[in-house]
Parts: sequence; C-alpha cells; structure tokens
Amino acid sequence: MRILVFGRSGQLAREIAALAGPDLAVTCLGREAADLRDPAACAAAVAAHPADAVINAAAFTAVDAAETAEAEAHLVNAEAPGAMAGAAADRGVPFLHVSTDYVFPGTPGRPWREDDPPGPLSAYGRTKLAGERAVLAAGGDAVILRTAWVFAGHGRNFVATMLRLAATRPELAVVDDQLGCPTPAGAIARALVTLARRRIAGQGAGGIFHFAGRPAVSWCGFARAIIACAGLSTPVRAITTADFPTPARRPANSVLDCTRIERIHGIARPDWQAALPAVVAALRGQAPA
Repeated sequence: MRILVFGRSGQLAREIAALAGPDLAVTCLGREAADLRDPAACAAAVAAHPADAVINAAAFTAVDAAETAEAEAHLVNAEAPGAMAGAAADRGVPFLHVSTDYVFPGTPGRPWREDDPPGPLSAYGRTKLAGERAVLAAGGDAVILRTAWVFAGHGRNFVATMLRLAATRPELAVVDDQLGCPTPAGAIARALVTLARRRIAGQGAGGIFHFAGRPAVSWCGFARAIIACAGLSTPVRAITTADFPTPARRPANSVLDCTRIERIHGIARPDWQAALPAVVAALRGQAPA
C-alpha cells in the first residue's frame, strides 16, 4: 500500500512515517512540497504523487493564535483539505482527514457522538468544522477522524510542556474543570493506516469517526500522571478555567464516544496511561525500561 501524507515534521506525520515497511510505502510532504496555505498546490500534489490513499496529517493547530488569524487558519484547516479531498476523489482513492474534539461546544454530560450537533467555541474549532464539511462535500471516499489531546515522544505537546515546566518551577497550576481524552499519536497513526487499508479493500464505511484515548481525565489529572510517571516531586495544584484565561475558549467536556469506530472497523481505544511511560522516556532522552 502506498500512502501520501500531508505533513512531515508534526507528531502525527512522524508516527505515520515510522510505520513504513515492506508492505507500506509512506511519502510525507512538508511545507516546501505542499504549502497548506495554497489549496491549489495541495490538489496538484495529490494528482502528481502515485498513492493508494491520501492522509492529511497537517493543520493550523495553534488554538489561541487562530483567534487573530482565523482567515489563515481557515485556509489551512478548511480550504486546503477540501482541495485535497477533491483531488483524491478525482483519482478514486480514499482520503483520510484528522479533525478535533474542539468542534463541539463542551457542554458537560455524556461523551460526544459523531451525530451530535457541533458548536465550536473557538476560531480553531470553527475552521476544523469547516474542513470536515469541505472534505465531505468533495464527494469522494472520505474518512474524518476526530481525535483529542494528542501527545508523542517528540514535538510540542502537553506532556513535553509539563516536563519542561516541572524542571524549572516549584509548583504547577493546571486546569481541573476541563475533561478530555489524551491520545497517543502512535495509536492515531496506526488507526489511520488500518482505516486506509480497509477503505481500499472496500471494507467498513467512510464518514466521521471518533478515536481518542481512555480513560477520560482532566488536564490537572493528566499533568499529575505525567509528573508521577517521570518520577518527579513537583506539586500540581488544581485551578479552574477562570483562573487561567486564554484568548480561545476551551470546551469543558471534550470526551469522545468511540464506539462507532470499534463497531464498524474493529479499532479499539488506546490506553493513554499504558503509552505514557515510553513517551515520557523519549521526551527526557531516556530509553524506556
């Protein structure tokens, strides 16, 4: 199987590239090869590269920056994926696109299902929702994978931030009233490759799926798990969202119901706690035990 991936240096693109082997050829396109601020160039890249499936693993992910750069975020998160999906449809190959829990309003209650009405609170969420709609409107064989709180042993993520801050501060203050699902980037990469294989074979179904780690936890709870896993003693104090104002509003409840992807494609939710030790070790430059 040949996969064309938009993105090269991000957490997810690197994890997809790491899966390459005798039965999986992965071509990753960085910005110099396909700038997501140029949708036409992205469509041309799909047309120019031989592939059995296309995965968009790149995005404008700076949630707070999107509040003042929504036009650029919309270009990257909506217009470019729509152009990619259209080019993939023209070639008759599956297109897989990664979206976010931030398309939901975050009302406390049960986990969010794929058919729940969206209601993003931020510019980032609005542009990602627009991207979902553009991909589906392209009319090809599309899979949209909504995920959340992505972390890996490389790149910028919450785990890396907590480890860095714990090394320089006597105490960490972390929001405890936002609930979500940390998700290892490696698990997302494996899910995307599995989905690509199944869609190429005509198995299962396309459309929107949720895929996120278990169990649900607050940012504060996640931070405490990270600190404990690293063997550090830095205290983590629980604060409220009101105590830590940010330009973009975050959902209080971004827990995703992931039963559909397991029922249709047999892909189970990953346990983020089991994945955390290897990620912490990698970020600290250690070999996992």
